[in-house]
Amino acid sequence: MSTGKSVIDSAKKQGAKMVDVKFVDTFGTWQHFSVPMGELTEEVFEEGFGFDGSSIRGWKSIEASDMLAMPDPNTAFIDPFCAVPTLSLTCTIAETGTKEAYSRDPRGIAQRGEKYLKSTGLADTAVFGPEAEFFIFDNVQYDSKSNGTFYSVDSEEAAWNTGRDEMPNLGYKIRHKEGYFPVAPTDTQQDIRTEMCLVMESLGIKVERQHHEVATAGQAEIDFRFDTLVKTADNMMLY
Repeated sequence: MSTGKSVIDSAKKQGAKMVDVKFVDTFGTWQHFSVPMGELTEEVFEEGFGFDGSSIRGWKSIEASDMLAMPDPNTAFIDPFCAVPTLSLTCTIAETGTKEAYSRDPRGIAQRGEKYLKSTGLADTAVFGPEAEFFIFDNVQYDSKSNGTFYSVDSEEAAWNTGRDEMPNLGYKIRHKEGYFPVAPTDTQQDIRTEMCLVMESLGIKVERQHHEVATAGQAEIDFRFDTLVKTADNMMLY
């Protein structure tokens, strides 16, 4: 188990200059704000970061907007995508003053769910292993206007691009429902999936496998190891 002190010491050794404070809204979207490294003290892990919750969908009205983001030291990592070395911390949300867990915070709900399960005596823990799949598109367009609406997605390996002038078009296109799972050159995304896996593993996610999925146009799958509800949810957001 990490502590506030160990997180601060480690971040300083790695040259972190900013802290990114992350939390999840009720709809499952990661939200964040950033503070200089000097603002992160051991007390913050007990007192939390104050922020305005009135602009988070479904949370607070403007006259009662003050909320607290309580950092979990076990979620700390150096963000691999920031230009300036930045420590990332995932938070649970609490009410200002009482520090009671906020009722609409998904992470807090998951924590209470784990405690409830244990209190029933049915089990000490439950584990969850989502099978996450996604598409890697080369182009995405959509619009809704007064005179029309449309959406369009595209991928170099899509079945509908067999006749596209690609100078040259080599014909390695995945037909519908035949993406599970041919080798290169039909599978064009081996390297990018591997890069994703290595980044995930560097951040503590235990990757089990990666492969192309069944659809044309770049469907992919990366599986990671099951864990407890809160830990798996944290990993899913990081994924």
